[in-house]
Amino acid sequence: MKIQPEGQVEALPEKTSGARDSSQSLSGAVSAQAREIFRYALEKTRVTEAMERRIAFDAGEMVVDGHRYVLSSYGRVLLVAIGKAAGSMTASFLSIVGEWAAKIEGVACRVVEQEFPAGIQVFRGGHPSPNQASLDAAAAILRLLQGAAERDLVVFLVSGGGSSMVEQMLRAETSLEEIAATHKALVESGATIAEINAVRKHLSAVKGGRLAAAAAPAEQLTIFVSDVPAGELDALASGPTLPDGSTVASVGRIVAKYGLANRLPKAIAESLLVDGLVEMPKPGDDLFARSQWAVLLDSASLEAAAAARAIELGWSVTIDSSCDDWSAEDAAEYLVLRLKELKSVQPDRRVCLLSAGEVTVRVLAEASGRGGRNQHFALLCSERIAGEDFVVLSAGSDGVDGNSSAAGAVVDGTTVARAAAAGYPLSEAIGAFDSYGLLSRLGDAIVIGPTGNNLRDLRILLAP
Repeated sequence: MKIQPEGQVEALPEKTSGARDSSQSLSGAVSAQAREIFRYALEKTRVTEAMERRIAFDAGEMVVDGHRYVLSSYGRVLLVAIGKAAGSMTASFLSIVGEWAAKIEGVACRVVEQEFPAGIQVFRGGHPSPNQASLDAAAAILRLLQGAAERDLVVFLVSGGGSSMVEQMLRAETSLEEIAATHKALVESGATIAEINAVRKHLSAVKGGRLAAAAAPAEQLTIFVSDVPAGELDALASGPTLPDGSTVASVGRIVAKYGLANRLPKAIAESLLVDGLVEMPKPGDDLFARSQWAVLLDSASLEAAAAARAIELGWSVTIDSSCDDWSAEDAAEYLVLRLKELKSVQPDRRVCLLSAGEVTVRVLAEASGRGGRNQHFALLCSERIAGEDFVVLSAGSDGVDGNSSAAGAVVDGTTVARAAAAGYPLSEAIGAFDSYGLLSRLGDAIVIGPTGNNLRDLRILLAP
């Protein structure tokens, strides 16, 4: 399958790079159904349709979750879009408001090969590490918001990935190299997304409610496409427009828990270990008095769509996302065991276990392989289902997994044997954090390209 512009998914013939003919085996047929469930879930959670369902617009009046915004009543309407879904969210929003699009000033980061009205500045910020465009985007956003007045409306479109795509450090002398190294160290530390972003917030001028502070006293509306656990919305893109739930004390505990003092650039580590950190805006702060927030899509949307298609295909579906934010090892152990338990009590049923969210992987500093958390998780599962007719798919809804070109992978009971036959034993790939190197060789990597969306990862485990 491949992703078309605006996230439209098109099915393509399966490729196996000569590793095996998937049409000739039970596991190959089941793998194809796992791919179809994933494809359908992506298609049914497109930003465009969700935006059209949630935003009503007529004669210059916009209604979002019962809140009315008469655009002609504002001095200016400003738009700030950040994250992996920024392009599709911006395009959808501007389409909905029609002729008003030409009157809106804004900044969009990150978009891929998209054109917007002249009033929208476009930046292609880096991910998973910030680039110069990330810094330029932050500066442009802060300049835009500096002029926001009480009679203005600021619409924020926020999605996952915004933490690296828009960045400006409180410590002005921090170099781009230090910023990128900081983000890389945090992502590879094994910390959860909430823990990573708690640290990021306290180092940044554009996170942890600070964009909301910059936009005050204007009225504010934030629309989210969420890639964080339920109840942790302030971790999404490091919560630029939300009251912050983390504290300076919690940052200290995170630094100690993951040994970040030894992983981060020296100047950054020192700034976290001294008493120079300040608290972010908290719930109840007056600057949020004119703010509204709406979640457009989240990982539950992805699960629901996947479940619907699996049921259509004749699978008995169970959803279990209790291992969200677990280590990849623990999540693999838990979910494979859960699948086997479900199959044991339903021996005559085709069992499908769905699990959305993310797993964590602590990458060794010297590791040079290519891959990501989904492919690493898939390899760990393949060890646990070796020789059985089970299939496991794990992939990111954004179409990108770690430092590889894949979104994830699908493995089965033959993966371990095929890896050995290909001359690249599973243990070597796992030890080198080179999941993509092996899975691409076997034809089991899922390569679809950026989807323009970001609803966390989806794991599909099938027992026929």
